[in-house]
Amino acid sequence: MLKLLTRLFIRDSENVRDARVRRAYGTLCGVYGIFLNILLFAGKYFAGMISGSVAITADAFNNLSDAGSSVITLLGFAVAAKKPDPEHPFGHGRFEYLAGFVLSALIVVMGVELGKSSIEKIISPAPVEAGLLPAAILLVSIAVKLYMSAYNRAVGKKIGSAAMEATAADSLSDSISTLVALLSMVVSYIFGWNIDGWAGLAVAVFICIAGIGAAKDTMSPLLGKAPDAELVQQIREIVLAHPEVRGIHDLIVHDYGPGRLVVSLHAEVDGYGNIFELHDAIDRAERELKAKLGCIATIHMDPIEADNTELARHRHAVTELLQARISPQLTVHDFRMVPGPTHTNLIFDAAVPVDLDMSDEALAAEIRRLVHSEWEEHYAIVTIDRVYA
Repeated sequence: MLKLLTRLFIRDSENVRDARVRRAYGTLCGVYGIFLNILLFAGKYFAGMISGSVAITADAFNNLSDAGSSVITLLGFAVAAKKPDPEHPFGHGRFEYLAGFVLSALIVVMGVELGKSSIEKIISPAPVEAGLLPAAILLVSIAVKLYMSAYNRAVGKKIGSAAMEATAADSLSDSISTLVALLSMVVSYIFGWNIDGWAGLAVAVFICIAGIGAAKDTMSPLLGKAPDAELVQQIREIVLAHPEVRGIHDLIVHDYGPGRLVVSLHAEVDGYGNIFELHDAIDRAERELKAKLGCIATIHMDPIEADNTELARHRHAVTELLQARISPQLTVHDFRMVPGPTHTNLIFDAAVPVDLDMSDEALAAEIRRLVHSEWEEHYAIVTIDRVYA
């Protein structure tokens, strides 16, 4: 059904980097979600009234809140699609993450409320009436919610939307909560055991766990999570495909919302090459990153002595030493040698993992000590870089 609606209402639906296409997907899924959740609310509420089950009735109001969540999704996509302005030069894309976080918070609130009503049911149990009609309604509800979870997750992954994936998690938790409510009704009918309150409490715990997990996923981009390893590899391959570039370092990826990435990096080039040809190669690499990955790129050229074998030998030796004694992930760049009558200065940047448990000052001091201990006539003048990608 959703595929048919996509073909009917979303033009150029595969061009998910286009803000208009992303907003169209968000609008379609939001309206579709409101429609289905209102139908589910009506069906479950009717089933809850017939059976007298607090778990089923609470689950019905959970679907009503899901309809409200779909409204938040619509709002999130509408604001995120707004064009940049002087106060927000990189656009409003992060609002989509905020919408996803609000959805996650609502999931947790619903879980807490369901937990309260379930505890009341445990303290003061009431009989649950089983019947074919309530059971049939719940079975249909489970199927619909699994379908909603599948299409929200598929669309979320396709357009890179944290809000859609949070909605998918909510739909999955709803299907499980409905299944538990159905099982409690079946157990009551077959064995005469009233476990409605306990079933509702189990559902509440599951919903809270799902909401907290979704909140972590939506907050992570806002806090500045590390870029995806596959994206980093794609950036490296695109830039290093230009023969003028001998290596890259100091790569930083800023996420201003889905489809709004700003990339900066340093590209090592031959210091004795033609500056105009090198600059043209860097420009081409920036344009290629924009065309293939949709990101704004700023590349700084770092000149190196590409054919200096003595320099390369020292750089390799220093790198091996520091990787063995400090961190296997440590790399060295901007390496220079300044020889003198009594000693040689080795000037370089050491790039280390951001989570290495040493301060920059302590790390620089340790590198200076290691280099001088290994080669008494050499002194390290080192700058510490943290690797963010």
